[in-house]
Amino acid sequence: MRFSDFVLLLNTLWFGGAFIQFSIAQSNTLKILVPREERGNPIAPTLSASVAFLGGINLPIGLLSLYLLARPPFFGADDAQLALFLFFAACHFSQFAYNLPVLMRGGRVGVAYWPVLKGPMLRIFVIDAVLFVANLVVVFLLLSS
Repeated sequence: MRFSDFVLLLNTLWFGGAFIQFSIAQSNTLKILVPREERGNPIAPTLSASVAFLGGINLPIGLLSLYLLARPPFFGADDAQLALFLFFAACHFSQFAYNLPVLMRGGRVGVAYWPVLKGPMLRIFVIDAVLFVANLVVVFLLLSS
């Protein structure tokens, strides 16, 4: 298995998992984002329902990664690979980067924000950073060949 295929497989699994987490397991996501004492707040169900769009955004990205594993003819061109791996890197970076301000504020502050450095959010933070770098490595390998 080529390194680029391995990265595509990881992208597929990660973005597919994000679809499940945000669109199917919304109540679980609410438990990550909202402290237990605030889950009775009338806004909590709205927040839970609103995260479904995050899954909706992640699903087509995961499906694109899966499709590219089949190496369709257009994906053989270096320019196409370069553009798509840059796209995947940007997707992971944006998800990593939006956690940075929360981390800089100290994570959960009272009932606001979420704990970036523990539990599921730490896993999300680290995996998005690692996959950002992995996709960039593929980009650099393409540029150097």
